[in-house]
Amino acid sequence: SSCFSSVGWSSISYPGSNTGKSLCFRHSSVGLASSAEETSRPSLRISANSVQKARFVARRKESVSVRQLQRPLVEYMSLPASQYSVLDAERIERVDENTFRCYVYRIKFFSFEVCPVLLVRVEEQPDGCCIRLLSCKLEGSPIVAAQNDKFDASMVNQISCESHKSNSLVQQLTSDTVIEVGIEVPSAFRPIPVQAIESTGTQVLEQILRIMLPRFMAQLVKDYQAWASGDASRQPLGTGQI
Repeated sequence: SSCFSSVGWSSISYPGSNTGKSLCFRHSSVGLASSAEETSRPSLRISANSVQKARFVARRKESVSVRQLQRPLVEYMSLPASQYSVLDAERIERVDENTFRCYVYRIKFFSFEVCPVLLVRVEEQPDGCCIRLLSCKLEGSPIVAAQNDKFDASMVNQISCESHKSNSLVQQLTSDTVIEVGIEVPSAFRPIPVQAIESTGTQVLEQILRIMLPRFMAQLVKDYQAWASGDASRQPLGTGQI
């Protein structure tokens, strides 16, 4: 698949990820201890029990109609990862044949600005590709950066075309993205109800997908058109919009 990125791109996800694995939270093991041990470590037990966690989930499906040119869309979607264009050189850089680093624009979360940097892997599939989040680093203020070891996230972006309609003049290109984020609530946010934090976090993720997926799909179509017209350079056509 010559698709790449997402946030979807996603990507985006956000704060995102640590891997294409399921969302998970860190847990402290609790075992039997002697009375002396319990007495010597009460603060640790209290701390572990007082940690608040919030979970955000967002999903979006985006489809566009693509008019097939001299070379069919399904052939473009079947390109090996080594021939992928990064689509937008200002936002995406290639790490190796299947791995890319994505720089997401600044995200406002309450009074903080967060800049997620995503590492994603592209897996080739018969009718498209799957983009999975491997890891995410949050850049921003010291408070923001301190959250890097306190959250887990996953993102999966399935990109596909109608391979069973390869002879149709117009085909549907579809991106189906799911982002999940779990985070330990920072002490500065403890006075805020967890439900309010989760609601705001989910809205932020939904806004990211609402903005980035259409841009990503538009650039993917432009890249297909360039490739189908004989442009073999695979040069990125984006200008920092993803």
